[in-house]
Amino acid sequence: MKDLDLEYSIITTIGLLSRIYFYMIIFYVLLSWVPNARESYIGELLGKIVEPYLSIFRRFIPPLSILDISPIVAIIAFNFVVSGLIVVVRFLFDLFT
Repeated sequence: MKDLDLEYSIITTIGLLSRIYFYMIIFYVLLSWVPNARESYIGELLGKIVEPYLSIFRRFIPPLSILDISPIVAIIAFNFVVSGLIVVVRFLFDLFT
């Protein structure tokens, strides 16, 4: 029973942290539509957290005129990684219990 509680706690924590990061990416992208918003304290903080991840995708996906689709691809890739991580956690708990 304790193993199930630990598994549930780990999966819940992964889900919570991934949702927080997802919303950080969304909020950071929305800040680009507001003039000088990325120069604010929150904009700079989000930039330090989110931009290293987004820059990976911006290297391979250039903006299409004024539209930058790299955050969309980054979010899709992030969701795949999180789903895979949850599957690995479940597999490891099934393997060792």
